Amino acid sequence: MKVVIVGGVAGGATAATRIRRLDEHAEITIFERSGYISYANCGLPYYIGGVIEDPEELTLQTPESFQTRFRINVKVKHEVIDIDVKRKTVTVRNLDTGEEFEEGYDKLILSPGAKPIRPDLPGIDSKNLFSLRTVEDTFRIHRFAEEHKPKTAVMVGGGFIGLEVAENLCELGVKVTVIQRGNQLLNTLDYDMATLVHSKLRSKGIDLKIGGNVVAFEETETGLNVLLENEQPIGTDMVLLAIGVSPENTLAKKAGLELGLKGAIAVNDKMETSVSDIYAVGDAVQIKHIVTGNDAVIALAGPANKQGRIAADNICGLDSHYKGSLGSSVIKLFDMTAAVTGLTEKAANISGIPYDKIVLSPASHAGYYPGAKTMTMKVVYEKETLKLLGAQIVGYDGVDKRIDVLATAISVGMKANGLKDLDLAYAPPYSSAKDPVNMAGFMIENIANGLVKQFHWDEVADLPRDGSVTLLDTRTANEYAHGHADGFINIPVDELRERLSEIGRTKPLYVMCQSGLRSYISCRILSQEGYDCYNFSGGYRFYSGIIREKAMAEQSYPCGMDK
Repeated sequence: MKVVIVGGVAGGATAATRIRRLDEHAEITIFERSGYISYANCGLPYYIGGVIEDPEELTLQTPESFQTRFRINVKVKHEVIDIDVKRKTVTVRNLDTGEEFEEGYDKLILSPGAKPIRPDLPGIDSKNLFSLRTVEDTFRIHRFAEEHKPKTAVMVGGGFIGLEVAENLCELGVKVTVIQRGNQLLNTLDYDMATLVHSKLRSKGIDLKIGGNVVAFEETETGLNVLLENEQPIGTDMVLLAIGVSPENTLAKKAGLELGLKGAIAVNDKMETSVSDIYAVGDAVQIKHIVTGNDAVIALAGPANKQGRIAADNICGLDSHYKGSLGSSVIKLFDMTAAVTGLTEKAANISGIPYDKIVLSPASHAGYYPGAKTMTMKVVYEKETLKLLGAQIVGYDGVDKRIDVLATAISVGMKANGLKDLDLAYAPPYSSAKDPVNMAGFMIENIANGLVKQFHWDEVADLPRDGSVTLLDTRTANEYAHGHADGFINIPVDELRERLSEIGRTKPLYVMCQSGLRSYISCRILSQEGYDCYNFSGGYRFYSGIIREKAMAEQSYPCGMDK
């Protein structure tokens, strides 16, 4: 059996080595148009910032190591430019010599990845404008930073790669401005959770231009001007473009393969395309979302590796099926971690799923053990069935652990209130006896059982201030004095029972505290005394951060102006 693989990195390289482990006699050839066959794509920003010092650390395998260990023939700087599906051949161009030749196959795997989106804007080809996809791109950016010592940089786009590069440039002492066309960075998060990331980046000196629309790039004697719609240009030494990626479907389209969402290659759960003996894996393919069952395009390394293995299994006669993806992802931004799995609130809304949500702010580990830090968790679930839909966490230590537990729970179809029953490891340096995941389950159970009613940050502004409802803040007087939501009166939770006469029993009662715990305790007291009580989800800390960020984003600052 002769197998040709187009593209290395995650999906292609994984498929190749899996085939070899299953079939010692298969003839396997990989064609990779870059100069590197298997590299740490997600590690590229950290070489730019000097966290990874040795460039060889980025290359997981070489053509020589593939040949030595696996007897796989790897041709780098070779681009497959055409497929003849009837004759079962590919046309390959040697990018060093320009020579073209044909290669036959019994089975073909396409792993072309995704390509950076490059809008057709004036100045887009400037020498001081970069995008990051390959090791070669990384070396170009690194070389520019080493040789020119840029003092300023503009990052156009606020996704994973863009923010990781922004962080690493900032750590090098470069003044970074991030321009995002939409109203938030990290569109994988809901807006309220993304504001926590905004605040962290601003605290590190990164300027954010939320809602900024780039219309052109203009070369100057010292660098570039980034021209914005209805705003002053931003002068900078270098620009990095990271506004997203699209499936690399050039070959598939030429070969007449069926395409799907966003032009991605349509495959079944065995990673087979619409053409016999051709498989496709990785960022270029359309898959199913585990929660909704809808078509999705999810460009992440984990799914790509699994898909490569599944394609290899089926080529070698096994019966393997890809079950879909939750889009689980995590990002480090300075000392902060942000993670997501499954559906966000906005995704559930778009999908037409009747949902509910909770927000909680537990500590990363036992509060009495030194170093505990607050994390903010948001869990989304189906309102009637309590089916877990998704979760987001922004915080510090332990975020990755909790998001993986929640991803596992979603994958096995666990109900949201079932989180309370998970038997999770506990020791003071790592968790509390009631882990944050357990706490989410307790909260959801209380809501499902009618013990707690809640309201959310985006409802606060619309609450009546005409006396028809009571707005209550149950923090200490000192906390209240340092900031509170408009219209909320202060009665600390520990004084509540003695001061019930100050609260009218006939009005709905909306209660807030710092994190949601004291207001919950207050609501239990008040509900049992006959009050119609609503607990604020997330607490004043969460609310004030969102409101502060909204105010920042609604202002437009000239570049370099003191905020």
